[in-house]
Amino acid sequence: MWARRTLTLLPTALFLASCRSAPPSQFPTAQAALDRLQQTYACSRGVSGEAEVDYFGDEGRFRGVSLIYTAALTDQLRLDVVSNFGLVLSTLTADGTDFSYYDLQSRTFLKGPASECNVARLTQVPVPPFVLVQLLRGEAPILVHEANQATIAWNGNYEIRLKSKHQAEEVIVLEPHASDFDKPFSQQRLRVLEVRVTQAGVALYTAQLADHAPRALAPAWRDSDDFAPDVAPSGPACSAEVPGRIRLEVPYLGRDIVIRVKEVVQNPPLLPGGFRQNVPSGVKVGRADCR
Repeated sequence: MWARRTLTLLPTALFLASCRSAPPSQFPTAQAALDRLQQTYACSRGVSGEAEVDYFGDEGRFRGVSLIYTAALTDQLRLDVVSNFGLVLSTLTADGTDFSYYDLQSRTFLKGPASECNVARLTQVPVPPFVLVQLLRGEAPILVHEANQATIAWNGNYEIRLKSKHQAEEVIVLEPHASDFDKPFSQQRLRVLEVRVTQAGVALYTAQLADHAPRALAPAWRDSDDFAPDVAPSGPACSAEVPGRIRLEVPYLGRDIVIRVKEVVQNPPLLPGGFRQNVPSGVKVGRADCR
């Protein structure tokens, strides 16, 4: 019922968006819009927050999974699944090169490369750490491409289409802030509404972002025992919007997660070793080399 209702509402939303008139000043090229998007999010080095996650797949549907996360550029990630009593049930870390995953129930600890299939051990959706970091921040992950491989058109919002290597293609839907609609294109702030990536005609993933809002700068970290020096936020105060809801679908696997953000801050302090894990005592250690 949930899936059918979403599909029923989608054509109406797309129709209403397509009726909206274009801004008086439009981006002349796709690269100009992508550059402006990057400028909009240049002050955001990362985010940290709490969320509830719904998952739908072959195993059934799981609702209200509590997640504590930190995501920092370019591809550093920490995800903690927490019980209703505050107990950490599983932890995934990726530091740009190495991945580790600890599961309390099975008392196992896995180590391997920071690949999309290893990230899926917790998220259930195989996307690279960089993709998840970008989406949690509110920015679009962008495939490598040449300038002549990208186009832009107005279809109720800006729609960028680009082609990459290995028959990969991407569509990025961008919405200008309402208060910037009548400004020159170079002054329009942009928010990401949707990202679709395919390869050889197969849909790899679709991401929909909603409920965007500015978020406060994270406070400095202070050691409660006063043994360690304070750690400042990882970046400045930032007005770039962070999505409050992210839906990430992997059609070829029939998997779908919705991340509903409860609290989130910009540019959290990054503690040394925060994206690595020490092996707990008394656990089975294994190697995860999936590709």
